[in-house]
Amino acid sequence: MKIIDWYIVKKFFSTFFFCLLALTVIVVVVDLSEKTDDFSKTGLSAKQIITQYYFGFLPRIDAMLFPLFIFIAVIFFTSKMANRSEIIAILSTGISFGRYLRPYVVGGLLFTGFLWWCNQYVLPPANEKWANFNSKYIDFNYGGYVNTSTISNKYFKLDSFSYAGIRYYDTTNKSGSNFFIQRFDKNKLVYNLRAMNISWDTATKGWRLNTVTVRTINGLHETVKDTSVMHMKFNFKPRDLKIDEYMKDKLTTPELNEFIALEKIRGSGNVKALILEKQERTANPVSVFVLTIIGACIASRKIRGGSGFHLAVGVLICVLYILVGRFASVFALKGNFNPILAAWLPNLIFGALAWHLYRQSSK
Repeated sequence: MKIIDWYIVKKFFSTFFFCLLALTVIVVVVDLSEKTDDFSKTGLSAKQIITQYYFGFLPRIDAMLFPLFIFIAVIFFTSKMANRSEIIAILSTGISFGRYLRPYVVGGLLFTGFLWWCNQYVLPPANEKWANFNSKYIDFNYGGYVNTSTISNKYFKLDSFSYAGIRYYDTTNKSGSNFFIQRFDKNKLVYNLRAMNISWDTATKGWRLNTVTVRTINGLHETVKDTSVMHMKFNFKPRDLKIDEYMKDKLTTPELNEFIALEKIRGSGNVKALILEKQERTANPVSVFVLTIIGACIASRKIRGGSGFHLAVGVLICVLYILVGRFASVFALKGNFNPILAAWLPNLIFGALAWHLYRQSSK
């Protein structure tokens, strides 16, 4: 890293943080204007709204718009350098265009790694804070999703041959009643468990069953066993019994991997959405690097339109990038499109564009 490299990296970081701060303020103002009535209905103080909502909303929206912030920052400061003929002076010393891009590559990789780490481990707790507030106050006002504390008649698969159900379950107390499990072998019932009550035991990290009857069926023979208390380890946890549309946003990546494996065993129809969420947590950070290279290649050329033209082209590319990602996600969730390919399709398309622009700029 030479002096000129540090000069570009310094401009990269300073311009990015300025864009992050300015655009975040704009987003907060717009969001606050839309939700003023909702906030007033909550009866919460300004401090409570900030800590319970915006401490979760800001990391979420900044992570979502992070690639856009990077792209705008790169185009803005690079275009300024081009208009002042600084890039011409750099290249006229004999430095190749690839060598000139080194500080962009370094900065792009650093921001990519930072966003990847946030997506895997930092963002899920923030999403949980935002989702809890949203489901309790915002969605409720519009008659949308409500994360109720009680669930009735919940049925689900434990694996390919086992089914479970619970008549009533309280998500707050983590306890319920009328629980059963049925296991089949070649369409024949071979095991049946019924319990009057079920509750989560925090000490053993398992389930406690009360007034249990277990029937084991082998052809024409049946064995019945009654037990007052039974401790069991099932492949579902209290969180799996909640009706929570924001579940995938709240889980860290290790927890999400575990949840995906269980949902595959259960034959859930929600697996595509979970896989898409997992892949996007890596694909979005990679888009930071891709857009950094595209922005540097576009804005390095001095043109008559100046920064305004470069920014206009940048906004157009961002719109196309978002549209490709949204269309791919819809086809993955509603159709037969592979969710892994859907998450990476924008990077593949615009990665090819970045390579083309780099080859053209090198000439």
